[in-house]
This record gives sequence, structure tokens and C-alpha cells, in this order.
Amino acid sequence: MNKIHDVLVLLRQIIRATDIQEKHISRSTGLTLPQLMVMQTLRIHSSLTTGELAKEMGLAQATVTSILDRLEKKEMIGRERGKEDKRKMWVYLTDAGLELMKAAPTTQQDLFVRRFDDMQSWEQSTVLASLERIAYMLDAQHIDAAPLLGIGQLDNE
Repeated sequence: MNKIHDVLVLLRQIIRATDIQEKHISRSTGLTLPQLMVMQTLRIHSSLTTGELAKEMGLAQATVTSILDRLEKKEMIGRERGKEDKRKMWVYLTDAGLELMKAAPTTQQDLFVRRFDDMQSWEQSTVLASLERIAYMLDAQHIDAAPLLGIGQLDNE
């Protein structure tokens, strides 16, 4: 019974840590975690089309469009029609968006990716196998989820 208790505590700690970080990001930046992740991706790539941004983030284009609409209202991003191909809409960070990103906190996802990349391949495989097993045990293996460490809905912020 002790191992069951320990596993449940660890799962709860992971969920709580993610929730706490989302609230911290919201308080410190005025953004949701998905909005911050979109802005981080744009900072890395300068400008992308909505489709490229969605593919880069592993999200549906409709989800990214919804997030971009909210960021545009906050004047954090801008959109511009392509000069050569008018069908393409390019997305970029505004000066206000770039300024906000300078002070934005490091996300748990950034820390996780760095630390996971530092692990040996066999360790990564062990973590992946364990998480796949946990998802199965929770009957969650069929739930569609984006590759973002967040609690709430992605496009409803």
C-alpha cells in the first residue's frame, strides 16, 4: 500500500506544480501558459505562418488561431499578409510582445525539456514507458493532448 500512496502523491505533486506555475505565469505576465508558449515559439522563429506555428507547437491550427486572436487583442503579436503569397498570414511579436518576453519566467516545460535532453537514451525510454503505463492505468491513453505542460483548455483562455 505504501508504494500506491507514494505514486499517488507524486502524480498529485506534478499536477499541482503545473497548476501553480500556470497561476504564476498568469499573475506575472497577464498571459496563459499556451499564450506564453506561442510567444516563445515566435521569439525563436521571428515570424511564422499560422500553419507553421501550429505544426511547430503540435497544436491544431484552429487552436493556435484562437490563441493568436487573444494575443493580438493584447497587442503582443501582429499579423501581416504575405507579400508574394497573399493567402499566407505571417505572425510576429510586436515590440510590446518582445519586451514582455524579456521578463517572462522560465516555464516548467523549458526546464523539463532541458533536463530530459540531458538524460541518457535508456533513461528517457524508461520515463516514457512508465508514463505510457500510467496513462493506460488511468484510461487516458486515448485522450487527445497537446505537448504542453498545462492544466486548462488551450484555446479557451
